[in-house]
Amino acid sequence: MLFLVSGTSRSGKTLIAKKILADKRIPYLSLDWLMMGFNDGIPEYGIHHLLWPNEIAEKMAPFLLGMIDSMLVDDIDYVIEGEAMLPQLVADLVEKHPDKIKVVFVGYTEINVKDKVALVKEHGGGENDWLTNESDEYIGDHIKNMIAYSKTIKIGCKKRGLTYFDTSEDFSGAIEAATDFLVGDLN
Repeated sequence: MLFLVSGTSRSGKTLIAKKILADKRIPYLSLDWLMMGFNDGIPEYGIHHLLWPNEIAEKMAPFLLGMIDSMLVDDIDYVIEGEAMLPQLVADLVEKHPDKIKVVFVGYTEINVKDKVALVKEHGGGENDWLTNESDEYIGDHIKNMIAYSKTIKIGCKKRGLTYFDTSEDFSGAIEAATDFLVGDLN
């Protein structure tokens, strides 16, 4: 089974993947790692960290689809997490392989920007985190963009019958619910 976790920046995608790794011993691959490989290794492909998430997703789609097809042939359990998946791409995969793929999207549509900035600074990824070392204004602009993107993702999920969890109000509860949705029925 492939477990796909997508959504917006700072919505909890990596936390879900790490929780599944810890609880179920299912490894994960972050699409951020792949994107930075394109960014740093083959810049001529035009996939880089300054693009909007939907642009990265559109540019990486052929690669990602090829990778997922290969993983499905090998019939292994794996989590793929990252922003670089759009509801329309994922819906097509689920329709094609309904018994081999489970999907969840996460985002935040109704959060106070200042509150989210404080949370990002408090719970960021340490000194190597690309966002937490930026100014509050920069982080706030990023959060505003991700609130708008979350709304787009939420609409796309509803339109395509995909599951979306909003982390605006109860972050930990939403992460737990999304994780349970994906792997709660596994032994």
